[in-house]
Amino acid sequence: MSEAFRTLTSKTLTLSQANIDTDQIIPARFLTTTSREGLGAHAFHDWRYEADGSAKPEAALNRIDPSEQRILLAGPNFACGSSREHAPWALLDYGFRAVISTEIADIFTSNALKNGLLPIVVDQAVWDDLAAHPEQPVTIDLEAGEIRRGNVAPVPFKVEAFARQCLLDGVDTLGWLQARLPYIQTYERFREPETAA
Repeated sequence: MSEAFRTLTSKTLTLSQANIDTDQIIPARFLTTTSREGLGAHAFHDWRYEADGSAKPEAALNRIDPSEQRILLAGPNFACGSSREHAPWALLDYGFRAVISTEIADIFTSNALKNGLLPIVVDQAVWDDLAAHPEQPVTIDLEAGEIRRGNVAPVPFKVEAFARQCLLDGVDTLGWLQARLPYIQTYERFREPETAA
């Protein structure tokens, strides 16, 4: 999967528009690949590039250093629309490790967690506070389950327990199972055989 996620300290990038759907995150014409590599170049492609392929200088995503702004502060109902794993793949390949919003689509949340991208839902007051201080680094502490910024009181957040453990370990579901293969094999070896009916 990706590296283990324990704490992340980064500036945020704010995209405050509501209802950013998965086709805006990664347009359908880029879904022909099954590889994650290179999809970051197409993240928010139609926002970032003209029809002739030239970069739009006014596009925020073309003016930041993705290594310094790894937290996306997104508007409500983020990643709605069709289900596609390419959406979290593109965001991860671009450089994001976490998305914070007041509302994130359920299917995207599931896909993101399975692929190492942490989606966090906060209330509007917290979102507004983060948006008002884009230059101040934010720390996401997955082990503690809280967001910290400056001298502001930590903000707790929740992540489904199994997904949280996979993120902490840096594995996906298959990787989690593979790490426990000896226990599975022991169980299979010593379990009582089924009797024929």
